[in-house]
Amino acid sequence: MFRSLSVRNYRIWFTGALVSNVGAWMQATTQNWVVLTELTDTNAAAVGVTMALQFGPQLLLVPFSGAVADRFDRRRVLLVTQSLLMLLAAALGLLLITGQAQLWHLYGFALALGVVNAFDTTSRQAFVSDLVGPTQLSNAVALNSASFNSARLVGPAVAGVLIAVVGSGWVFLINSASFVAVLGALLLIDSRPEREERGSRESQWRQLSAGFRYVRARHDLLVIFLMVFLVGAFSMNFPVISSTMAVEFGRGAGDYGLLSSILAIGSLSGALLAARRPAARMRVVILAVGGIGVVSLVAAIMPTFWTFAATLVFFGLAISTMLTTANGFVQTTAAPAVRGRVLALYMAILMGGTPIGAPLVGAVADALGPRSTLLISAAAGFAAFGIGVAWLFTERRLRFHRDGGLRLRVTHAGRPGLGDDPARQTETLTAPLSVLRREEELIGAGESAPQDGSAAGPATGIVALPDPDPAPDSEPAPGSRDDRGGPEAGREDEDPAARP
Repeated sequence: MFRSLSVRNYRIWFTGALVSNVGAWMQATTQNWVVLTELTDTNAAAVGVTMALQFGPQLLLVPFSGAVADRFDRRRVLLVTQSLLMLLAAALGLLLITGQAQLWHLYGFALALGVVNAFDTTSRQAFVSDLVGPTQLSNAVALNSASFNSARLVGPAVAGVLIAVVGSGWVFLINSASFVAVLGALLLIDSRPEREERGSRESQWRQLSAGFRYVRARHDLLVIFLMVFLVGAFSMNFPVISSTMAVEFGRGAGDYGLLSSILAIGSLSGALLAARRPAARMRVVILAVGGIGVVSLVAAIMPTFWTFAATLVFFGLAISTMLTTANGFVQTTAAPAVRGRVLALYMAILMGGTPIGAPLVGAVADALGPRSTLLISAAAGFAAFGIGVAWLFTERRLRFHRDGGLRLRVTHAGRPGLGDDPARQTETLTAPLSVLRREEELIGAGESAPQDGSAAGPATGIVALPDPDPAPDSEPAPGSRDDRGGPEAGREDEDPAARP
């Protein structure tokens, strides 16, 4: 579960990021509570606007954030962005302590935070691949999520207490101080792994275009992006949901922070379970979004504060499982040359849905009550689940076979030429067909399991594809494609960035 921590540089980064994440969760909890209760009269729409301003830049700055992550030293980018985030937190903390803060100050802070985070998040996600080898990447991504949710377990609860004891401004100053840990970690990382070629001579728009072409050719990534957009826009509005539900049950800042910590119990569990899996799989993402729909519906009908809080454990488990697995799937299956751009698109879609969903959910909460936000979340989860299942049945040709009595066996079109024969079709629901069919040298760009394409040995996870009915006088060379390998045949001359 913790195998990535054997890498020194990643261990240093993990420790520093954990401390900083605690402060970040303290700040996030305080920010939304200040907007809801100190600067407005429980105006949920204002919280939604704050979230929209904070996450909107993720979508608008995609052409630049992905290019920065791919073209520049990610460690230096993070030193700049983390320093700016530290200064922003300190400035707003001083405004709150002196009593000068107004609602427009919070809006401006949220917008500036979003601009900096647009570059920080993409580079931070891709930075993990610089610290660990390809065989450790999926585990490192999951442990990053575990760090994030461990901080979420502590930060909101501490913030709730500090708001009541010393005031909201001091929470921002404490968060500002916590950035010393992550900045120190970045300075202590003493070596940089060999970096892949990033096409620095291309323009930003040409690089972004290559990322779009790559994703367009990967239907599995398109499905992931669509599911993540729906859930990100309409289910991941927890600041609106939890703050309004806390007010609905007549609770204060301490209990609002407690709800975030309870949610983190499930989120941490989901991240650790993801760390145990050998690879990020599409089917786990699909099951997780279905779980979000079910848990949201159950939470909407809970009659008391504590029964509602109990459902948040499962809500956090489903959300974390979806995010960690989807992130790992994108990172471990994207070609290294376009990984930063693909991650920028992924983060833009994940966070870019918030400017659409958060104000809408906040307005609905004001008009119809807090429980309506959970019904919207349930609808989004079920819609995403339907999209994922439809993809399995259409592109992966998922089939159920009754194997005597009531026992069912599940197969899908994973290996070319085997059809739906349950006795021969044994591949897992991990990689797209084009990855399983194509040449050995390109396996590393699309295989779901982390790859090592070095010349020292075969890439991890390569699936041998022998001809099920080879001609008697010929035998395919090891690692070569079957002549009947499907739609990928004869496409060797196209742009590699556009290939799955």
